[in-house]
Amino acid sequence: IISGGIESIPCIKRASDMGLHVVVSDGNPNAPGFKYADDILIASTYDILRTYDLVQNYNAKIRRIDGVMCCASDVPLTVASIADKLNLPGIEIESAKLAIDKLAMKKRFEVDEIPIPWFNSVDSLKHLLALVYQHDHPLVLKPIDSRGSRGVLLIDKNIDLEWAFNFSLSHSPSKKLILEKFIEGPQLSTESIIINGKAHTIGFSDRNYELLEKFRPHIIENGGELPSRLDKLTIDLVKNLIQDAALSIGVKNGIIKGDLVISKGKPFIIEVATRLSGGYFCSHEIPINTGIDFVGAAIKQCLGDEIDLLSLRSTKNVSVAQRYWFPKEGIVSSVDGIDSYRSHPDVELLEIRVKPGSEIKSINSHPGRAGVVITKGKTLEQAIDLAEEVINNIKIITMKKF
Repeated sequence: IISGGIESIPCIKRASDMGLHVVVSDGNPNAPGFKYADDILIASTYDILRTYDLVQNYNAKIRRIDGVMCCASDVPLTVASIADKLNLPGIEIESAKLAIDKLAMKKRFEVDEIPIPWFNSVDSLKHLLALVYQHDHPLVLKPIDSRGSRGVLLIDKNIDLEWAFNFSLSHSPSKKLILEKFIEGPQLSTESIIINGKAHTIGFSDRNYELLEKFRPHIIENGGELPSRLDKLTIDLVKNLIQDAALSIGVKNGIIKGDLVISKGKPFIIEVATRLSGGYFCSHEIPINTGIDFVGAAIKQCLGDEIDLLSLRSTKNVSVAQRYWFPKEGIVSSVDGIDSYRSHPDVELLEIRVKPGSEIKSINSHPGRAGVVITKGKTLEQAIDLAEEVINNIKIITMKKF
C-alpha cells in the first residue's frame, strides 16, 4: 500500500484483517500507517524510481508482492508503474497519467463527448486576464496537478487576478493551470469499482459547501451526507456517466472516484481520480450507508482475485453525515468536550487532528481542516443534526500567536 497517511490506516488494517502481509511505503519515517504495517519502505509516494527500487529489492529478497494499491493518496501513477513493472493487476499507465493531469483528462473527455464544464489552459497572467474577460463569472482557477483543493480558487469580479494567478501557480508542481466554468448546482462525490469494463457505482455522497462564502475565494468542502437526495433518474444518469468516463480514460479494472455537479437535471463531471477516496468515504461512509465492504473489494481486485458481484449489492440504507472543524487562527490552547462523544453509539468516527501547541493557520485547502466527525441516524436530518452538535460542542480553543 503506497502511503502511510492517517486516512490510509483503515485500508492497511482491512488488508491485515483479510490475512494479508502488508507492506506500506511512505516518505515520512513517522507515517502513522507504519504502526499497522508488517513491513515498511521509506520512499516518497510520488518518487516512482525510489519506490520501485525498494519494492524490487523487497520482492526479490524478502517476500513476493502480489498486489499494489493506494488509499486516500493521489498517487495512481506510482501504483500503476509498480504494477506494470512487477506484472501485477492494475490500471494502465496511460490511464493513471490522465487521472493526475486535469487538463489532459478534460481534453480526453471533450474528445469523447463526456459532459464537462467549459475549460481552457492558462498560459500566462495575460492569458488569464483575456479568458476571464471573455467568459461570464463565476469561474474556477486550479492547478492541473494538485489535490486536496490546494490552489483552487473561485474567480469572480472582485478577485485580484494577479494574486490568484500566482497563488494557484504556486501549488502546481508542473506550473500549469486550468480555468473552468463554475456550474451552479448540487455537487456529488461518487465511488465506483470497474470490473471487466463495467462500472459498479456504490457510493453517492452529496457534497456540503455551506461555507463557500466564508472561505471565498478558496473552495473548501465541509463534508457531505449519504444517501444522496438526488432522484433515481439522476442517479442512473450519474452511473451511466461514470461508466462512460471510465471507458474514456481506459480503466477496465480499477477504482474511479468522481466529483460531479448537477445542472438542470444533467450531471457534469468536474474530475475523476483512479484511486480510493480520502475523507473516509470509502472506508467508513460507504460501508455504514450500504453495508458493502468497498475497501475489501478494492484489495481483492488489486490481488487479481475474483469479486463476487453479490457482495457489491447494498444490504442496508443508513443515513450518514460528515462534518469538519475550522477553528480560529492561532495556537491551540485546549480541545474541550471530546469525551462526551467518544462512546456515542451514533458517532462512527471522531478525529481531532490538532492538539495543544498546534498552530492553526488561515485555511485555504482541505488539509487545513482540524478534524472530522462521521455520524449516523435513522434519517439524514438526525445524522446531520448530530454531526453539527458534535462540531459545536467540541471546542478547539486557540489563542493569538505572539
